[in-house]
Amino acid sequence: MKPFAYFRAESAEEAVGAFAGHPGAQYLGGGTNLVDLMKLGVTAPDLLIDVSRLPLNGIDEMPDGGLHIGATVRNSDLAAHPAVRTRYAALSQALLSGASGQLRNTATTGGNLLQRTRCTYFQDISKPCNKRAPGTGCPAREGVHRDLAVLGHSADCVATHPSDMAVALAALDAAVHLHGPQGARTVAVTDFHRLPGDRPDQDTVIRSGELITGVSLPPVLPGTHCGYRKARDRASYAFALASVAAVVRVEGGVVRDAALSFGGLAHRPWRARAAEQVLRGAPATEETYARAADAELAAAEPLRDNAFKVPLARNLAVSVLADLASRT
Repeated sequence: MKPFAYFRAESAEEAVGAFAGHPGAQYLGGGTNLVDLMKLGVTAPDLLIDVSRLPLNGIDEMPDGGLHIGATVRNSDLAAHPAVRTRYAALSQALLSGASGQLRNTATTGGNLLQRTRCTYFQDISKPCNKRAPGTGCPAREGVHRDLAVLGHSADCVATHPSDMAVALAALDAAVHLHGPQGARTVAVTDFHRLPGDRPDQDTVIRSGELITGVSLPPVLPGTHCGYRKARDRASYAFALASVAAVVRVEGGVVRDAALSFGGLAHRPWRARAAEQVLRGAPATEETYARAADAELAAAEPLRDNAFKVPLARNLAVSVLADLASRT
């Protein structure tokens, strides 16, 4: 076991200050992913800065009708919140489709966004992996990659992002609030996670020492419906082979506005901009939904064993969009 120091922060400023003096530090929230990675030897921080008891556990209504979610809000509390269940149902559904009840009682909003891939090569320190050890290679490309990326991957990495919550947040146009050595800043959740390129070790645009303090959701227009659906190998406690979060507003049989994102297909939640262009102003029909999904998934580059993900994601998208439109 590698020894490490432990510090419990009382404020975001104190946490950031403690990090500044220890380049090998990491923030500890619920620990549902970080502690597993420490046990596997994937990561070995010199200092754990416990931020789980910071005053960031509120879910607050905003003056414009949006919602602010503190970084330490537990996944189970967020999924059960009345405003989330009624106005942001895709988020509640995504959270409830992930992990077990026990894990949701521990996992935090900020930590969920910072989950690392479940690629088996990343988690096995006896194997090379560009994400874990840059420059060592990506054996998944020719090895076991059934669960891995078909969109946005590179020669250096074909890993997928595991979060269900982040996929829903991407469709809902959420923003991530950060506090770091240079102060506070806000990043759109669609810009928060990175594609792998030649630096797959960098999952996000978060800067050294920055701490997630919260997530904000914009107000929902009247007549808007949203939902999340996930396909996986077993009925529960499994990561997505493919998932879809959609936000749709239909008036007079026409799609007036739409947002769509895919999970399980890429290194980050995949916001489907091409599909959205097809949807907006088009008839609210299954033919339109299929055309939109095809427009987005035309960019897919499946590997030897994961081409099935493309029709799977297409069918999920059509199903979710049709269900939401039928509620208008």
